[in-house]
Amino acid sequence: MPASDIGIDLGTRNCLVYSTVKGLVLQEPSVVVYDKNTEKIKAIGEEARQMAGHVTSNMEVIRPIRQGVIADFTVTEKMLKYFITKAMGNRVFRKPRISICVPSGITEIERKAVEEVTYQAGAREVFLVDEPIAGAIGSGVDVTKPFGNLIVDIGGGTTDVAVISLGGVVVSASVKVAGDAFDQAIMNYLRKTHSLFIGEDMAEEIKVKIGTAIEESSPHVMEVKGRNIMTGLPKTVKLTSEEVRAALKDATGQIVETVHGVLEKTPPELAADIVDRGIVLTGGGALLRGMDALIERKTGVSTLTVQNAMSVVAVGTGKYAEVRARMEE
Repeated sequence: MPASDIGIDLGTRNCLVYSTVKGLVLQEPSVVVYDKNTEKIKAIGEEARQMAGHVTSNMEVIRPIRQGVIADFTVTEKMLKYFITKAMGNRVFRKPRISICVPSGITEIERKAVEEVTYQAGAREVFLVDEPIAGAIGSGVDVTKPFGNLIVDIGGGTTDVAVISLGGVVVSASVKVAGDAFDQAIMNYLRKTHSLFIGEDMAEEIKVKIGTAIEESSPHVMEVKGRNIMTGLPKTVKLTSEEVRAALKDATGQIVETVHGVLEKTPPELAADIVDRGIVLTGGGALLRGMDALIERKTGVSTLTVQNAMSVVAVGTGKYAEVRARMEE
């Protein structure tokens, strides 16, 4: 059996691990619960997420990656080690090649640190992959060919937009507006308009159930429970998808602007390829209803959200070592 290559999509909200032998082996939240008294990590991933709403005062909930940037290296290292060990199991005879996907906006120092952490977690070889390239590979785009492809990866913390050709990024831009910003916008809207205080999980549920980026002929309605800001008592309001669209307008607008900006900087030959091939949307944030239609309407270029948008970056990261080897031949 061939040795497995491993791909890790280290995201603001979730961490996904893909093995070229076993497929997607792990998808857990990028969350850690830390015990201040013992100065030890209490839980990581899904277990930490379940504890998050019920922690005592001596515990702290840490999201070590914020807006696509590593905010806490020590915790990220422990989290990475935990995920790698969990994904590979203990029966590892040969250290794997690990490709790890990083947001395009991180600094050289951060890149070095991620590399270091991955080696310490047990990698034989480490490759860092730009998110849009991983997204393209995972979506089935042959990135080694001399064609222009425009990939828009809307993750949890950042949206990365890039034109890819011959295995490299030609033009790119990154904006700190993505899934988490959508949730925040919904929370702010409810606070201002309905005097209702809700948590992140509720905001996420609203986004998934009735969130939309474009006007819909028949708006959806959802009952939302939260706390009345004035009285502090529980309160329920009816929220429409049209209200959610208005709440998200700024955030979705910024993503469209970023795509627009990248198209303006794209060399003419590659721009012609993109018009023929269309824009590819990946990442969990791309699942917001109508996001592809909004980009298409504003740019005039046909836009498609890939299947399994959440996991394509992890899949592409896992296949990266093989693609890289092909390019070096």
